[in-house]
Amino acid sequence: MFDGSLPIMTVDDVTGLRPPQFWLNVQYNTFYKQHKLDVTSYVQKASNFMGINYISSPEIGFLKSLNGKIRKGKTKLIFRFPEQDSIEPTTNQKYSSLLNDFATIKSFATGVLVPKSYIWPVGPDQYLQPHTTLVADAHENGLEVFAYGFANDAPASYNYSYDPTAEYLNFIDNSEFSVDGVLTDFPSTASESIACLAHNKNNSASIKGRPLIITHNGASGVFAGCTDLAYQQAVQDGADVIDCSVQMSKDGVAFCLNSADLASDTTAMATFMSRATTVPEIQQNNGVFSFDLTWTEIQSLKPMLTSPISETGLARNPANKNSGKFMKLSDFLDFAKDKNVLGILINIENAAYLASKKGLDIVSAVITSLDKASFNNQTTQRVLIQSDDTSVLSEFKRFHAYERVLSIDEAISDAKGPAVEEVKVFAEAVRVGRSSVVSSAGFFLSGFTDVVERMRGANVSVYVSVLRNEFTAIAFDFFSDPVVEIATYVGGLGVNGIVTEFPATASAYLRSPCADVNADLPYTILPAQPGSLLALAPSEALPPAEPPAPVLTVADVVDPPLPPVAEQSESLAPGEAPASGPRPSGSVKNGGNIWLGVVVAAAVAFIQSLSCH
Repeated sequence: MFDGSLPIMTVDDVTGLRPPQFWLNVQYNTFYKQHKLDVTSYVQKASNFMGINYISSPEIGFLKSLNGKIRKGKTKLIFRFPEQDSIEPTTNQKYSSLLNDFATIKSFATGVLVPKSYIWPVGPDQYLQPHTTLVADAHENGLEVFAYGFANDAPASYNYSYDPTAEYLNFIDNSEFSVDGVLTDFPSTASESIACLAHNKNNSASIKGRPLIITHNGASGVFAGCTDLAYQQAVQDGADVIDCSVQMSKDGVAFCLNSADLASDTTAMATFMSRATTVPEIQQNNGVFSFDLTWTEIQSLKPMLTSPISETGLARNPANKNSGKFMKLSDFLDFAKDKNVLGILINIENAAYLASKKGLDIVSAVITSLDKASFNNQTTQRVLIQSDDTSVLSEFKRFHAYERVLSIDEAISDAKGPAVEEVKVFAEAVRVGRSSVVSSAGFFLSGFTDVVERMRGANVSVYVSVLRNEFTAIAFDFFSDPVVEIATYVGGLGVNGIVTEFPATASAYLRSPCADVNADLPYTILPAQPGSLLALAPSEALPPAEPPAPVLTVADVVDPPLPPVAEQSESLAPGEAPASGPRPSGSVKNGGNIWLGVVVAAAVAFIQSLSCH
């Protein structure tokens, strides 16, 4: 949208902006000399009246030509390394051979500028290899080291889980070395990594009243959702509340999985394709549903790490695609009790269908499991019961220690008084999609909605969902930086919690001093301002305005009573027992995403990714 709309800037233009420091890179001195252009003379004159702090070049001859012509104390000369197999024009040697001769480099430069892969190599499988000794060797020879090649929208290694700040921290905050600087397309992300996130690994996120970090199927951006590994990773990454979306097997076993359709998160299609069916009450597509398989059959499957934006080519941790084990609800509860987490969230869906059509009482199964695990009579850990069905939430009203969360899956643009008051009848909190708190036009933010303010004004907590690190799911206004998105919801809107598939990213921000919006800091992470980028675009390039999402009404909130639990139509195998007790659920859902290269497709994908699922 901004292509061709801004002029090319000269060196005079940039230095005229009075930057704190200025770096001039001269990439093609030999080319200029062939065309009878004297860059050395230009730089010598410019350095006399411009504030040039660094001059870099991949040509040794050019850097040597500046020795004695510029003031060393004022301007540093940096030798830039391109790809290792390239030939240096002055010496006619490969750069790889020069990389081993820091003593010679020291004679004409004060530092080196190297591709980041020179320091942290990435293998063909896109995982990090052991770091080199380049930084230590250069420092030993008195040279500074600067790394380049950083960009938020250029995936680096799977080790970083699409969090650009994690990559910066790997270069500046490890126990063995730190580079002296980075060159990046996204300086704000590098700045927040250095000023806010570095050296905070052991800090506890102790800001009073700070938002909760709630997982979405555990750390499902790293391991297959709802597996033991995803939950272990979530705890390790600093999640406050770990979640279990409860599903039911045919023989009444309650277990954790994102969807009743096993096809998307397991290898069910390969094993049980003949059992695939369509259940319009749940989804329009064919699926292999948990309530049509016994727990033994489900255990024979492998979990599958998938991405909601897999069509973009941004895979998640493929080395562990099928790692982990499924967890029964009872196992999940035992795991949570044994870990240092603030609480658990139990998500209940499709209760009405399970009760009336399958004779399975998911509500009773949850109540019984919580009771057996003694969550009903303890105050150490919080228990959040979430559903898109108010009748399900009504079943938990008698458990005063539980916090009920109404999941509003469709995007809304506002919530007026009567609807909010109706929400309060059934829940103490709401879970809403990102598109319900920020409106967008294409891939750009256009404004904040009043949903958070309305709900919080009525003493209803707001949890925003689902946050993902992949830059294709993040608006341009966030600069492809998941931390800026979190800071906007936390500092700009004041949400009570964020639901994320990458709890490590949220934890890193909330552990940092910059998470305290009232702190007096020399640098902090500012919330994005919706509409700020759109205001800079030429009017003819603006994306078309989108109609506002509907306003939440009382009718949207209240669901019909749960039906009675039907008798199971088929006899159970020996040893199998149906779940017994209360009831069900109903409502709507969403999903989506896309890759930045195709702008139209990316915009559609982003809009879809703002929804809850």
